Amino acid sequence: MVGHSGVGGVYARLSELGHAPARFREEIRSRMPSATEAQDLRLPTGTPVFLVCRTAFTEDGTAVEVNEMVLDAGSYILEYEFDA
Repeated sequence: MVGHSGVGGVYARLSELGHAPARFREEIRSRMPSATEAQDLRLPTGTPVFLVCRTAFTEDGTAVEVNEMVLDAGSYILEYEFDA
């Protein structure tokens, strides 16, 4: 299957190569979808999207993955927890 990274996913493959992700950064924006996004996501008129750009870093700070996602803002809750 094209694009299938196997059992454990892409992070398991990175770990096998000695590049295990140690931390992640996400940048989140919101906007109205393009016509293509609205059609592809089957969005009702007026539904915004979240744009999430996740970067995975190794322990030494090397970026090993960038994942850009467009999410239906009406169907997702983005939840974060962190220490003060």
